[in-house]
Amino acid sequence: MKIALFTDTFTPQVNGVAKTLQRLVQYFERHQIQHEVFVPESVKKEPLFNGNIHRFASLPFFLYPECRLAFPNLITINQQLHAFSPDLIHIATPFNMGLCGLRYARKNAVPFVASYHTHFDYYLDYYKLGFVMPWIWRYQLWFHEDAKKIFVPSRETRNHLQRKGFEHLELWPRGVDCDRFTPDKNTGSFRERFKITKKNILLYVGRVAPEKDVDVLSQMIDQMNPLLKSDTQWVVVGEGPMLDEMKKRHPNDILFTGYLDGDSLAEAYATADLFVFPSSSETFGNVVLESLASGTPAIVAKAGGVQEIVQHNVTGRICEVKNVRSFSETTEQLLLSPATRQLMGTRARTYARSQSWDGIFSNLVAHYEEATYRKTKQKLA
Repeated sequence: MKIALFTDTFTPQVNGVAKTLQRLVQYFERHQIQHEVFVPESVKKEPLFNGNIHRFASLPFFLYPECRLAFPNLITINQQLHAFSPDLIHIATPFNMGLCGLRYARKNAVPFVASYHTHFDYYLDYYKLGFVMPWIWRYQLWFHEDAKKIFVPSRETRNHLQRKGFEHLELWPRGVDCDRFTPDKNTGSFRERFKITKKNILLYVGRVAPEKDVDVLSQMIDQMNPLLKSDTQWVVVGEGPMLDEMKKRHPNDILFTGYLDGDSLAEAYATADLFVFPSSSETFGNVVLESLASGTPAIVAKAGGVQEIVQHNVTGRICEVKNVRSFSETTEQLLLSPATRQLMGTRARTYARSQSWDGIFSNLVAHYEEATYRKTKQKLA
């Protein structure tokens, strides 16, 4: 089976979609699944793959600079695809690169599948652009109408799309690398590197942006019990449009590390006492699963895919959406109960170990085979 993958976000861009697709391509390589990948170019070059990544000129997307708006060369793409002759096209995003894959699939009768990663309607509301959503939903339905399967990361996302009229929806959850994200990374090096001397560490990892509800974090800090606050270090890992505002608002309360990756990120998760993630717009929430794998309980919102990862009072706590009091009381209660945190962390690690990437990608490839089954029968006939 030969797979052509089209996406508008890919490594070295830093977001959950890019990292998931990077792992998928690495799975293809390990299992010798023939593939070609079509992505935007990036300022930063990373020679992670064997050369079948085709990059095209791009600019940062104004709403989300970590993603790129590509300007693909259709002639080049057609030549490369004709030479490759894919059995299936996987379209991961509905923007310029995705449109190229869609055009080729429809014009050449190649079956395609799609994956849905982002609640655009939630995001646009935060940027006061909700009025364009009726047109975007019409476009999304047109874009996906011929897809053999549409992969979604959570039951919540599947239900959301079903209400909008989407069909052929299949669950494609996310996994976690439990060798990289492990409690064993709590060696003291993270505290030493960032000169953290306070007893407790509360961690947030993600884009520092309105759609992540980071204002809830700011209000939690403002309202925190003074005695507990003096003994607690807040850590924010990531960047985004609200970073400067948060730095000005909390110059002494928060340690801002910028982007972290690899062992540095794993050490941050493992060293933290709690992972606080108020975002209510997640289709899945990779960072939550990484925290659980590190043995760190997560406090999340009762919305989106994150509520399907965290089991309330078992591996963490689930709070009311955007409810600062709910998040604050829950966080302070757990900070004052080390035994409860330890038990939750042990259970969190156990759960994360059941979410292997290889099992998840193996299931995805089985869906690929189903999507190409009819075409394969026609070839054999």
